[in-house]
Amino acid sequence: MRKIGWVVVMLGLAAGILPAQTNKVVVYGLKGPSGVGMIRLFENPPRVPGYELTVEALAQADLMAAKFISGEAKIGILPPNVAAKIASSGKKIQAAAVTGTGMLSLLSADAGVRRFEDLKGKTVEVAGQGATPDYVFRKILLSKGINPDRDLTLGYALAYPEIAQALIAGRVSLALLPEPFATMARSGNSKLAVVGDVQAEWIKLHGGAGAASFPMTVLVVDADFAAANSGLVKAVLDSVKASVEWVVANPAAAGQLVEKHELGLRAPVVRDAIPRSNYVFIPAAEARPGLEALYRAFLEFAPASIGGALPKDDFYYK
Repeated sequence: MRKIGWVVVMLGLAAGILPAQTNKVVVYGLKGPSGVGMIRLFENPPRVPGYELTVEALAQADLMAAKFISGEAKIGILPPNVAAKIASSGKKIQAAAVTGTGMLSLLSADAGVRRFEDLKGKTVEVAGQGATPDYVFRKILLSKGINPDRDLTLGYALAYPEIAQALIAGRVSLALLPEPFATMARSGNSKLAVVGDVQAEWIKLHGGAGAASFPMTVLVVDADFAAANSGLVKAVLDSVKASVEWVVANPAAAGQLVEKHELGLRAPVVRDAIPRSNYVFIPAAEARPGLEALYRAFLEFAPASIGGALPKDDFYYK
C-alpha cells in the first residue's frame, strides 16, 4: 500500500498536480482593552479557503511594533502614533481601519475639582506619557488656558491598572484613565467624580458636531501582503467589523470571552466598561480626518514620535 501511495504522488507531480498549499497567517491583537473589540476572532478565527488563520494576543504594543518592523506580522492592532512612526521609517504598512476611539475619563476624588479649570496647581496622574491620552489631554488643557508644563503637574509613573488601584485606595486624587480602567476605579471608589467630557472637548476643538473623536487603536496591514492577499484581508476586516458590532451589542458575553481568552481583564469589568468604550469599525478612508487631527497634536508636542510629518496617502489602505 505504501508503494501504491508513493506512485500516486509521483504521478501527480509528473503531471504538474501539486498538493494544495495552505498559507498560515496570524492575526495579532493586543491584551487589554485594545483586544476587546476583536474578541470574537479569538473564539472563531475567519475561515478563508487556502489560508489557515490563527489569532494571537501580544502583551504590549512595542512587541507588535517589532513584529511589523521585522516583517513577521501582516495584520494586527497598533496605537495610531506607533503605526505612523513605523510607516515613516520606510516600512510599508497601512492603516486599514480604526477600531477604537476616545475612551478617556478625568476622574477626581478632590471635591475642589469639578471643571478642567480647577486643575491649576494640582497633580494629575496620566495614563501613557507620550501616547494619545497625554497629548489629547494637553490640547484640552491649553484650550482652557492651562499650561500643562507650568500650571499643574502631570504624573506618569504608574501604569493603567496601578492608577486605578491608587484611585480606589485614595493614594491618588486626580487621574486621566482609559476604559476599562476608569470603570474599574469608579466601581471600587464611589466617591470618584468624572470631570467634564474629554471626548466632547476634543470634538469641540476640531469642528464641533460631526467631528470625529480621537482614534485610540488602528488595525494595520503589511502593504505588500495586503496587495497580494486582498481577499484574505477583506475577510479579516469583515470579521473584525462583525466582532466589534457583536461586542457593543453583547457586553456581558464579550466580557466572558475576554476573560476566557486571557486578555488580562475580568469579565464584569469588561461588561460594565463596553458601553463607555467606543469600540468602532471605521475604514481607513473615512477615518483619515480623525487620524490626521490626532497626528497634528503629536506634531505639536513631539513631531519625531510620528516621523515628523503627517503620513502620506499610501498609508491609508483602500
